Amino acid sequence: MSKSNDQAVISDPRIREANVTIPVYGQLPFVPVRASGCDIFTDDGRRILDLYGGHAVAALGYGHPKQLKAVTEQCNKLIFQSNVVALEIRAQAAEKLTRVSPKGLDRVFFVNSGAEANENALRMACMATGRKKVLAITHGFHGRTAAAAAVTWNADRWYGFPNKPLEVDFIPRDDIAAAEAMIGDDIAAVIFEPVQGVAGGYDLSTDFLHSLRDLTSANGALLIADEVQSGIGRCGQFFAVDVHQIEPDILTSAKSLGGGIPCGAVLCTHSIAVCFGTGDLGTTFGGGPLAAAAIVATIDAISDENLLSNVRRSEIAIREKCVVGPVTRIQGMGLLLGLVCDRPAVEVRDALLSHDILTGTSSDPNIIRILAPLVLELQHIDHLAEALQNIAPATD
Repeated sequence: MSKSNDQAVISDPRIREANVTIPVYGQLPFVPVRASGCDIFTDDGRRILDLYGGHAVAALGYGHPKQLKAVTEQCNKLIFQSNVVALEIRAQAAEKLTRVSPKGLDRVFFVNSGAEANENALRMACMATGRKKVLAITHGFHGRTAAAAAVTWNADRWYGFPNKPLEVDFIPRDDIAAAEAMIGDDIAAVIFEPVQGVAGGYDLSTDFLHSLRDLTSANGALLIADEVQSGIGRCGQFFAVDVHQIEPDILTSAKSLGGGIPCGAVLCTHSIAVCFGTGDLGTTFGGGPLAAAAIVATIDAISDENLLSNVRRSEIAIREKCVVGPVTRIQGMGLLLGLVCDRPAVEVRDALLSHDILTGTSSDPNIIRILAPLVLELQHIDHLAEALQNIAPATD
């Protein structure tokens, strides 16, 4: 029997994927076939409440009419063109994104992903300042490409490249004294996540972030806010830095930005943008018409449907109802929350999945993450609280 025929007789997509892909993902024991709102429907008839949103991507949930209409109409008109030509829909996406971004961030460079956004933000910082050293924050995660991974905490165990493209050091999170000692006139930029997503929804303190802003400004360094996971409404404002009243020089966005359509963006001030000209930055798919239409639809839906308020209400409800069962406390902001557990997070995640609730783990072995769609309803939170309450107490 031929190889193609061998594959044809295997019906389980998990086995078929394993036979032809590189085994770098630990996959969960279900296969989605469709989704609607906050629910995933599987090939074996389960209905699973998705509180993980595809790693914080599904901002509007699944099948949102505004997004479906925008993407379908754009597919029918023009599915792709590169940045060699101007596009009306790209202009709309850039205009809408700059309008909801922190003050001063009035220029956009569209890319494909969060890692690519951070890679370009770091490149821009080095080019604009003429410096070659970057500071990041301990426990932060910024991506798996060369520069983004170089500023990711503990990336050495999987980094892979023989050398890093820039000098890097790490400021202990929330350590203002260390920041004062480390940020000098040799630093190109400091990159930070306002809420450290992979670390379990750890929100950096306002005082620490204001210190980073003051110190970078005083030393001619740039401040880069990585809002790949925390941005586009997830923290109750369009961007988490808005909660802290911080104005970064560069901000990166992805994940929720397209509500499921791959896209990313680097936003910067006009004074940084003028440092670059034709050929200094580039991307093939970034800013394509399909991605741009998805960005427009996502921002419009968040604004038109008051989803920022819904995120804030949802956070209050989760904090009030979900410190039960294995959960001892909650950290984070909006719908980027870390539920600190009295046992390994993987045990709690698996127990919740047995109750048809999908959550995520984190780099902290005792924290599960909530990255639910911004359209989350109170009934979903009640379902989570009930499931947590029904998880058996930890055994010694």
